[in-house]
Amino acid sequence: MKFHPIQSKQALPARFNNPFDYEPDALCRAAVKQLQTNLPIEPTEGKMYGVLIVERNGEIGYLQAYSGQIDDEGEDFVPAVFDYLQPDGYFKIHEAEISQFNQQIAQLKASTAYRQAKENLKTIQQKAEKAIEEARKVMQGAKFLRDKRRKEAFISEAERNEMTRQSQFLKAELHRKKQTYAEQITAAQTIVNAYQEQITAWKRERKMKSDRLQRWLFSQFSLLNARGEHKNLLDIFRDYYLKNSPARTKAAHITSANTAERAAKECLAASLLPPSGAGECCEPKLLQYAFLHGFKPISMAMFWWGPSPKTEIRQHGNYYPACNGKCKPILEWMLEGIDVDNKDCDRTNNETETMPSEGLQTLYEDDYLAVIAKPSGLLSVPGKSCQPSVYSILKERWKGKSDAFMVHRLDMATSGLLVVARTSEVHKALQAQFIGRIVKKKYVALLPLSILDKQLPAEGRIELPLSPDPDDRPRQRVDRTNGKPAITEYRIIGKTTYGKEALEAVKIGLYPLTGRTHQLRIHCAHPDGLGTPIIGDNLYGQRAERLWLHATHLEFTHPITQEQMSFDLPL
Repeated sequence: MKFHPIQSKQALPARFNNPFDYEPDALCRAAVKQLQTNLPIEPTEGKMYGVLIVERNGEIGYLQAYSGQIDDEGEDFVPAVFDYLQPDGYFKIHEAEISQFNQQIAQLKASTAYRQAKENLKTIQQKAEKAIEEARKVMQGAKFLRDKRRKEAFISEAERNEMTRQSQFLKAELHRKKQTYAEQITAAQTIVNAYQEQITAWKRERKMKSDRLQRWLFSQFSLLNARGEHKNLLDIFRDYYLKNSPARTKAAHITSANTAERAAKECLAASLLPPSGAGECCEPKLLQYAFLHGFKPISMAMFWWGPSPKTEIRQHGNYYPACNGKCKPILEWMLEGIDVDNKDCDRTNNETETMPSEGLQTLYEDDYLAVIAKPSGLLSVPGKSCQPSVYSILKERWKGKSDAFMVHRLDMATSGLLVVARTSEVHKALQAQFIGRIVKKKYVALLPLSILDKQLPAEGRIELPLSPDPDDRPRQRVDRTNGKPAITEYRIIGKTTYGKEALEAVKIGLYPLTGRTHQLRIHCAHPDGLGTPIIGDNLYGQRAERLWLHATHLEFTHPITQEQMSFDLPL
């Protein structure tokens, strides 16, 4: 049964919650608790699950789903928006054709003939290099002896002619060797090229078929919105990018000047296709089923169940917002016609209220720079909204006196010390100190008491390379292949209390040796780091009254006076 009744005396929310920034309401929590009782206690593989509170004919209940598409969704879960996994279906047939190319390429690369051709080419190249080098050494030795003979005594005309003939012979011999081996290398390279051209042709055809199959697949995902309108994934993402992409002007021209099919092809060329897996997350599945079967969506919540993936950071049992890359264009379309709470809320930060300029404390200021105490909830630099930032406040405060140049940044939710330059020269000099790792920084973070159960060393070093998550910006991920190096040293300080209720936590000192986005947050949360998210980290852990991360110490050299500047700001 897809619809699961739920008994609750809780009042229904006035508006549908924003899937990208929400606190699960009581109904969602009750539904999640009921769902989790039927999930494996210790699953071997993690998965994102979701519940959608719905109402129909006065009855309140919930629908449940999980992200991804598997052969058997199960009777208790809503089905896929489009099931493309039938063994004899269009997708599987053409997927098998693409797989056949993979097999052909692998077989040819592993074939004895191809390996021998490459080995033969390598052998001839090595022989040529050795023979030519030996011929050069003979020429150089003969020239050395000729030059030495010329210096020793009078040389007869006959001997001089003999020297010339010897030089010409050795040069001709070197030329013959080069020519002979060049012909052999060309012949061997031709054989290798024939194999490589076949591999390239197969790859080209594989990509063409893969792109065509992907476009077909996205065209089959026909999604409903609350108004009962249909739109497939190609159109949803194209329209979203036309509206939001910096290249929307060019894309708009493409759309108006050509047919829809032509526009889709141009969007493909401009990398405007939906990402792989779009439409398969639990949120669109839940809404699609609700719209198709006459349920009224009330609220929704998503949670992770099981071990974390190797790259992303997911905590067992934690609630998570919808992803930006795959789900934002889809959910914006599907929720049209529904009154959604805080549609434009920025989920990258824990604070949404604006901060007055008086909340920005100046610890030091001269004609060249200033050291600022940034409160949690204040942007470092202007964002998409009109909220104030350290930059905008200082620019207004220093108007007519100097400009403001941001040397480094803190996340909106992070509090602590910032140095801001007042001239471009000082800005460049301070940036050079950061790049050269001359600046000393210390952060303090509060972690749950559960970190003590891990029996970590009291101090240590974390090295986890990071890169942006292409499907869920601004989240970052651990990327050991293409990520940028990120290094943090840590020291466990001890227990402390925090917040209005004086809850217990563990205070930890963090010393970043690099400055990657969300570095400290990921190095704390990732299983290969400290394995415990910072309290209040709504991106990689759980929401709280604030993110308990604070830049407490900053030390640098004043670019003008050369004085060693040192500042401390307790949490």
